[in-house]
Amino acid sequence: MTAGSRGDVAPYTGLGHGLSQVGHEVTLVTHGCFEPLVAGAGLGFHPLPLDPRAELESSRGRGLHRSATGVGKLARVVAMARALVGRMTDELVAAARASDVLLLSSSLAPLGHTVAEGLSLPSMGVYLQPVAATREFAPAVLGGGSWSAVGNRIAGHGVSLAVEHVFASTVPEVRARLGLPRARATAGLRRRERQGWPVQHGFSPLVVGRPRDWRTGLDVAGYWWPYDRVAQLPPQLRDFLDAGEPPVFVGLGSATVPDPEQLSADIVRALRRAGLRGVIQRGWGGLGAAGDDMLTIDEVPHSALFPHMAAVVHHTGAGTTAAGLRAGVPAVPVPIQFDEAFWAARLVTLGVAPRAVPLRRLSVDALASALVRVTQDPGYRERARALGVRIRGEDGVAPVLAAVNRLGG
Repeated sequence: MTAGSRGDVAPYTGLGHGLSQVGHEVTLVTHGCFEPLVAGAGLGFHPLPLDPRAELESSRGRGLHRSATGVGKLARVVAMARALVGRMTDELVAAARASDVLLLSSSLAPLGHTVAEGLSLPSMGVYLQPVAATREFAPAVLGGGSWSAVGNRIAGHGVSLAVEHVFASTVPEVRARLGLPRARATAGLRRRERQGWPVQHGFSPLVVGRPRDWRTGLDVAGYWWPYDRVAQLPPQLRDFLDAGEPPVFVGLGSATVPDPEQLSADIVRALRRAGLRGVIQRGWGGLGAAGDDMLTIDEVPHSALFPHMAAVVHHTGAGTTAAGLRAGVPAVPVPIQFDEAFWAARLVTLGVAPRAVPLRRLSVDALASALVRVTQDPGYRERARALGVRIRGEDGVAPVLAAVNRLGG
């Protein structure tokens, strides 16, 4: 069960496919608009209402662009999510009634755990970001970094409580519907912690090591790669790749932007100033470019595209970050919101990106400078290639399979 944008869904197609390959019957429960992602993966599909793209493009969603980063933006997101989550409850309960075990993303864990409790079903978390509080770094959703050990942990607890607040008006109704006693808004969080509720995290320990102060039951499994039904490149894209030196990929995934035309123009100018060809992914932001040295594309599997790139410029969503690392190509991070600054900082620390160029401060000069550095200093490509080899050798599904088997008895 997961909710959010494409990056909050795609990794679970690969995880689900891996579980189905060893005999489990897997259903992906998420927004109906993502049903095509599941095609061919051997999974069932149960649609949830809400179109996340439509919500982001609504007046309420566009208001997020005017939010400050960090706590201010988190508060706006919590308010928006709280207003929407109740519309998904009926389908979540219906899907759960047809299940034996619930695997829950961080975006639905508080509600999903309540449903599991009410139906006496085992459950576990399958998270794409480090969510639990730790002294080692500040919450990923606030951009990561590090304040002080105490400050990091306090902030982590604060974010956890904010997530519970999203469901504060929905969980009581679900508890009543399923015959559970009334409980305080934060009781679910305390119960999961007290029970040592298991969570597997879908990122590589080479990228984020398991914090030493995490409780037992919080484990780092490794990446879950999206299921690619046909990992092939369209003919027009293949022809473009064959026509010159390896280009640079630029894409912002499911992020929406206030002025896509101006941003597209700045990206093209930066690429040309750096002497580079570009593959521009339209994405939800509506980017685009024209000219013999630029090609605009729609959805293409990153696993097929990224290995052909000189570098990747992206918003550092968890999934796109993982795809770039898997391909062994260096990056220029352009974080926009939520956990993206956290992943951007990890790329810089790992030595596969020169520095982050946040979208709010992006200029032609800043992007062009980073592009020149990442493509002309061979150290970035060498480090990215070596890290990619190690990450491709990991198996992120196996720990989840073992944990599911423990739950199922």
